[in-house]
Amino acid sequence: MLLLIAFSLVFIVQSYFYLFLFRKYTSYQQAINLTPTFSVSVVVCAKNEAENLKKILPSLALQDHTSFEIILIDDASTDKTLNEMLAFEKAHLNSAFKVTIIPIKKRDSNGKKTALAEGILAAQYPYLLLTDADCQPASKRWISHMSAYFSEKTAIVLGYGAYEKTNNSFLNKLIRFETLLTALQYFSYALNGKPYMGVGRNLAYKKEAFIKAGGFNEHAHIKSGDDDLFVSQIASHTNTSICDHKESFTLSKPHTHLKQWIRQKRRHITTATHYRFETKFLLSLFFFSQFSLYALLLTSLLTETFTFIIIPLFLIRLIFWYGTINKTANRLNEKDLIAFGPLYEISIIFIQLYIFLKNIISPPKHW
Repeated sequence: MLLLIAFSLVFIVQSYFYLFLFRKYTSYQQAINLTPTFSVSVVVCAKNEAENLKKILPSLALQDHTSFEIILIDDASTDKTLNEMLAFEKAHLNSAFKVTIIPIKKRDSNGKKTALAEGILAAQYPYLLLTDADCQPASKRWISHMSAYFSEKTAIVLGYGAYEKTNNSFLNKLIRFETLLTALQYFSYALNGKPYMGVGRNLAYKKEAFIKAGGFNEHAHIKSGDDDLFVSQIASHTNTSICDHKESFTLSKPHTHLKQWIRQKRRHITTATHYRFETKFLLSLFFFSQFSLYALLLTSLLTETFTFIIIPLFLIRLIFWYGTINKTANRLNEKDLIAFGPLYEISIIFIQLYIFLKNIISPPKHW
């Protein structure tokens, strides 16, 4: 009987997330309005990204937004990053946009937050759009779409940072599915008035909000978190909007080795302990209910206990799970992830469990 009660409770929790909380995003109708032409400062912080700059800089130059500038921060690089920036600046001296380069000397560098803050403070426009050097805008209207959702009240716009697709690669699909699921969560929470994170690959906010918050000072002692911890710090139920138009995406190259990706996720997950209590509770509840769903189902099958009730409940959950994932994948242009979604979900659950236990035993020390 305890098995049935436990599974029923897990089923109810999963129903809450997929039928109510996440439905806020999957049923959200976002009006496409490119009329506002805010002046935008695009901020790119790079550390040893010379090769990646050869790709992102030309794509930034092709943006057709009315008024923007490009702030390039060389975070104490030891390769030809600064040379690439200077060459780009020289090539666009007569362009409609201005290029500003902020060189950070190694002896002055104290991590990405310090470098990024210098670039933000140097921005001449009140609206900031941040991305990473290893990203590329998905279209020429990236700036226009992301900035269109600013308003008098809206200080933060959360975007989607997609990963490039690789054929016949399970890891590629796994990474993209995890990215999709993460976006489903932070978009849904934001629309439910509980914003807690954004991704530095595609994030916009007002310079005024950055200055008012004291920059990254509140969490300067934490190596990572220039995106999610800052959003968690300043976001409220009224000042945060989302933009998931396909032309607003950025694209990055994903890791090609599982060990590298896990190392990256281990670093990222360390910031979650600094979220608000309510956010940490809901995120933990979601993961625990996911894991418990499959663990209890397996227990039921092995012991042949209450399978006549548990299996139908699991199939019902699978139906509304597929409905949510299908709508999200269509919105985020990840349709190829739908068919084998449960396999990716199970894989991610166990990878996240491994990362959680590994971080407890041996916290990551390098970024």
